[in-house]
Amino acid sequence: MIKTALVTGANKGIGLETARQLGSAGWKVVLGSRSTERGEAAVAELTGQGLDVELLQLDMTNPHSIAQAAATIQSRYADLTLLINNAGMPGAFSSSFSTTREEDLRQAFEVNFFGTFRLNQLLLPLIKQNEGSIINVSTDMASLQFMQHTEYPLNCFDYNASKTASNAMTTAMAIELRDTSAQVFAVTPGFTKTDLNHNAEGGKSKEAGAAIIVGYATDGKRHNGEFLDVNGIYAW
Repeated sequence: MIKTALVTGANKGIGLETARQLGSAGWKVVLGSRSTERGEAAVAELTGQGLDVELLQLDMTNPHSIAQAAATIQSRYADLTLLINNAGMPGAFSSSFSTTREEDLRQAFEVNFFGTFRLNQLLLPLIKQNEGSIINVSTDMASLQFMQHTEYPLNCFDYNASKTASNAMTTAMAIELRDTSAQVFAVTPGFTKTDLNHNAEGGKSKEAGAAIIVGYATDGKRHNGEFLDVNGIYAW
């Protein structure tokens, strides 16, 4: 039986590589992309590799686009059992609280929290019905404990705060799913070289980062309410 997954922000970076790895494992992948042009190029690349991938135009900053995408999923991909919320926005990736601008904070929250909230709320009934999984892709820097106990934390308040809020959403959803066969959890791929951080030196490859997400998505274990990194349970 073919399994169907939706990966948001999947036209490049970790999202594209996550779609590739899921497709290679036999999944049908619905590739969410804000840009139709870039999404079509990504789909062409993956289908050219023999993978079962289809495009879904999805702008995580636009409530109408999210609602339309959710309606398409419910009508065309009603067998969806995996939603990976990978789409992310860094804001300005500010260097401190004092230098954070409200407009950048709002930009980060619009995608990383509000857009993800809208999509999760619309697709949760389907995932619950199909006994599936939702993964909210997070970051080490969303962990309050990590930020408190790291000697030189990357104090990007706009980005970090939006992802911490997303972690709170994960726990709230997990409580709701506690007595069901569906699940929701958060995964941090760790420091990975992507466009979001301008492909910063020292980060792992996109392939390695995506493998962490795909590994937890497909291991068949119950992770409801957990925050996971490559080594297992990660501190909130």
